[in-house]
Amino acid sequence: MDIRQLEVFLAVIECASVTRAAERIGLSPGAVSLQLQNLAGELRTDLFVRSGKYLSPTPAALRLVEQARGVTRQMRQIQQEFAGHPSADARPFHFATGATSLIHHLGQPLRLLRKKFPQSPIQITVQPTEEMVAGLRDRRYDLALISLPYPHDDLNLLPLFEEELLLLRPSKSQVRRWRVGTLAAQELQGQPFVLYPKRSNMRTIIEAFFREMEVTPRVIMEADDTEVMKKLVESGFGYSMLPEYALHARPRYYQIFRAAGKRVARQQALAMVRSEYARPLTQSIAEFLQAAVIAQLAGKK
Repeated sequence: MDIRQLEVFLAVIECASVTRAAERIGLSPGAVSLQLQNLAGELRTDLFVRSGKYLSPTPAALRLVEQARGVTRQMRQIQQEFAGHPSADARPFHFATGATSLIHHLGQPLRLLRKKFPQSPIQITVQPTEEMVAGLRDRRYDLALISLPYPHDDLNLLPLFEEELLLLRPSKSQVRRWRVGTLAAQELQGQPFVLYPKRSNMRTIIEAFFREMEVTPRVIMEADDTEVMKKLVESGFGYSMLPEYALHARPRYYQIFRAAGKRVARQQALAMVRSEYARPLTQSIAEFLQAAVIAQLAGKK
């Protein structure tokens, strides 16, 4: 038994005629009759008896009517929910991002997004890149703003912007002016560092930088949160390496540097899982956020 057989059955019930039912659903009378015969055979009962030019439903058919209507109603609801236009998609939308990007880049774009898609409940989760990608792959998240480089063969990406990673050194006095100095590799050797945990993608990027500089950092502390790491540097615990956009607050108790002859950056991108059954709303929201973030950055230049 399939849903099409039930739809044909209900059309015949409502039209009381194979011919009129066939015209209504776009099939030939012969095809309608065949569907009814197959359905009756699967149910092992007579569904109609002929009364002159019309078909009369049997008691078994009358019992089937309400069940068939309920099944076809549920099927239409499922089809509408999963194949609808983005503007009609009212299911919760799960978006993941890093804390730094949320604080410094997504405030206005997310406000605009909620106005653009008011029918979609948008849920935000803050996590590091590696956990966001895991969430995309097991379908907990629809969309994520991740840091590259990171393995992404099974993801579709929309690039947003590049962000430089800069070195921080504690300062005994307040620093009020934005200035990026230069440190030689030998000035970093043996210094205490507060870094992201080893499991994080940011730590992977930073360790690649140290290898290229032939520096072995003395890691004395690890933290997931960029703001916490800034406070630890300001408190004099050690050096660190953090995204540029998190460092513009003034006054502060740290100095900012880049390594001599070496620029380190991460690429920020919106990521979604490649799927034959991609949710239309995901692509629409991704393109909207991409345009909003890029426009916001252009306005700050």
